[in-house]
Amino acid sequence: MSAPDSPAIPLPLIFGPFDPSGASHLPIDAVICAGLGAHAGSVATAIHVQDTAGTETIQRLAPDLVDDQARCLLEDMTIGALKIGPQYDPETISTLAQIAADYSALPLVLQLCAPPPVPDLEDLDPEETIGAMLELLVPQAHLVVVDDRLPEQWAGQGLLSSTRADDPIGALHELGAPLVLCCNATLGPGLNGLILHARGQAGRRWPWPAPRVRTGDAESLLATVLCCLLARGLDPDEAIPQAVTSATALLARHFHPGMGQRILLHAAS
Repeated sequence: MSAPDSPAIPLPLIFGPFDPSGASHLPIDAVICAGLGAHAGSVATAIHVQDTAGTETIQRLAPDLVDDQARCLLEDMTIGALKIGPQYDPETISTLAQIAADYSALPLVLQLCAPPPVPDLEDLDPEETIGAMLELLVPQAHLVVVDDRLPEQWAGQGLLSSTRADDPIGALHELGAPLVLCCNATLGPGLNGLILHARGQAGRRWPWPAPRVRTGDAESLLATVLCCLLARGLDPDEAIPQAVTSATALLARHFHPGMGQRILLHAAS
């Protein structure tokens, strides 16, 4: 039996950890997508034990389970774009890279970040995890979103090309990423913002408010909004300015439900 006709609703697919507090990652990503008129598919790659104050433990899910869940959704729905959020081990990253390769026609928004310092990840070398992201996922990304400080830090650790140690963004371009959107970049004295680096072009800049929420992962919020817009069929030149405007508005609404950080207010006011 064929599926009934339905409106053309954008269908992003998001890979990342599950945060039970609803402050970040898959739960809030799904809500953000809904607010933008999209329906998010979710593939959990890890489960956090955490509250609004911080993460206590992380349980990584088996890569085979991640692969099975992703392919079920990709074979069932007309997914329009992919977002890969924080990942914690090379084996899962390798699985995601194969999925991305098999669906290379879909725009991929890659959020680059360092693994958090929690006991569950002590059996893993964080440099191996970062190296796997750079080697396997960056070459397939249509757009990389990253905190401005990380590429320089990784270049200093020798994780980016030694021949481009003085130009870590150039090194990301050489790895294959055509667009790199840096968060928390210095635009001037006392002014932070966003810089979009396109290969062979001058960087585009936008101011960015000093948020009271998502202060540690503004790049995740931007990556989710961008994935929704790309799933709608926009090209990056159209999507990025719209994402900046939408994300800025989202950051303005927040509340304080627990003893830790404030989180985005996504309920009706």
